[in-house]
Amino acid sequence: MKTFVLMAGGTGGHLFPAMALAQELIRRGHAIELMTDHRAETYGGNFPARETHIIPSATPSLRNPVKFVTGGFRILRGIAVALGKLNSIKPDAVIGFGGYPTFPPFVAASLLGIPGILHEQNAVMGRANRALGRFADILAMSYDKTRFAEALNLEKQVTGNPVRDKVRALAGTPYPALADSGPLRLFVVAGSQGARAFSDIVPEAIGLLPDAIRSRLQIAQQCRSEDLDRVADTYRQLKVNVELATFFEDLPERVTRSHLLICRSGASTIADACVLGRPMILVPLPGSLDADQKNNALVVENAGAGWIAEQATLSPQSLATRLTTLLTDPATLTKAADAARSLGQPRAVEKLADLAEMLSGKNIEVDHRS
Repeated sequence: MKTFVLMAGGTGGHLFPAMALAQELIRRGHAIELMTDHRAETYGGNFPARETHIIPSATPSLRNPVKFVTGGFRILRGIAVALGKLNSIKPDAVIGFGGYPTFPPFVAASLLGIPGILHEQNAVMGRANRALGRFADILAMSYDKTRFAEALNLEKQVTGNPVRDKVRALAGTPYPALADSGPLRLFVVAGSQGARAFSDIVPEAIGLLPDAIRSRLQIAQQCRSEDLDRVADTYRQLKVNVELATFFEDLPERVTRSHLLICRSGASTIADACVLGRPMILVPLPGSLDADQKNNALVVENAGAGWIAEQATLSPQSLATRLTTLLTDPATLTKAADAARSLGQPRAVEKLADLAEMLSGKNIEVDHRS
């Protein structure tokens, strides 16, 4: 048995692939511990770690000198805390999944000579992973072409982005048939932190749809808690069949039942939707560093698996037009679903687990050709 410490920022985009790897390594008989930040209490409550360690961290801010100094001290404190914990755990290897909370423990592991893998979920490398590149042995990528990866002088492997067991269990579920008078299932999911823009725009767009479409809709929509009441009121007035929640624990099942997703283009959202083979209207998060969500969305759109709708130009009218076009064209939706499935990599977690075992000293033959 080997011991692995996984390191991830505390939001779904970083925690979900880490959770997938934890599940696979535990299946192989290994022990898992997690180092993250306090947000994991919300988004990683079911993480299968022997122990979860909250490590001090900070996001560097060059614009604010006070935050820069205090952030620097928190990072140094995080490295010191992680050094103590890693000395006690004595892991065989560490795997970092990005986000600034990964920085202190991954640096600490490097100082102790513990081998490490960085996993990049996006089509453009995050800043924390770029900064950590010099401390890693292997970079595992989700996409063949990952922006900024070429500048790093280390071994690179394309593994794909791991998805959790409950997603893999549903892979291969056929795309639901679109009958002429049957239900049209729309899933609006805004990532683990929600999106107010979806609460503002989507209900109004639904109100602009022809009655023949709106009457067939079955909508599940993720909202921020402060938006739930007003969104519910809007749908109630429209007499639409809708279910609202701040977070859906059964998200993979809901994706599988859906004919179309309206979603952000975060890495885990896309990975899940592609493994499950469901078409997407993608609204990249505006203002994200290095346009990571826009780059992810372009991969999907270029493959014919979805359509980009920029938030800056998205309106109830434009979304209603797009929905009317797609929901009355089963052939286009089915083709996009097939394209999404072709992008999916359900074996990504096995490939990443193979790398982890190899780096930790287990003698296995790793095949990354498929």
